[in-house]
Amino acid sequence: MENQQERRQSFSKLLTQIELENRMILFSYTVVANFFEFQADHLLFMNATDSAGKECIFVGKFHASDNVGNYVSINLPWFAVEKGLKVNDEIIFTEIPQSNRPWKNFKLVIKRKIRLFGQNIWGELMV
Repeated sequence: MENQQERRQSFSKLLTQIELENRMILFSYTVVANFFEFQADHLLFMNATDSAGKECIFVGKFHASDNVGNYVSINLPWFAVEKGLKVNDEIIFTEIPQSNRPWKNFKLVIKRKIRLFGQNIWGELMV
């Protein structure tokens, strides 16, 4: 039960080449529905604190598409470069409930897969 509750409080994505080139990550709305109310063409704001304690503000946008359904784009212009993000890095947002701010607050973790002694191991990227 605890793992299910933890999953509801987080959302994550393995980064693709296209997302890194465009410095924007895309989520199906179903992935983030527990965190944001869908409003087509509206912006969303996220405050995120990374593992080093640095706060970042991300701006996203809700999109409605007949072809792919509802989705959310989150801009990462400077963040992708500063953190040295690569294809297949996993970016994880875990909600930190706080009612005193007008936008959502998240803990941000970036994980990278490394190969060690023939095994794939996910390690947290500390930048």
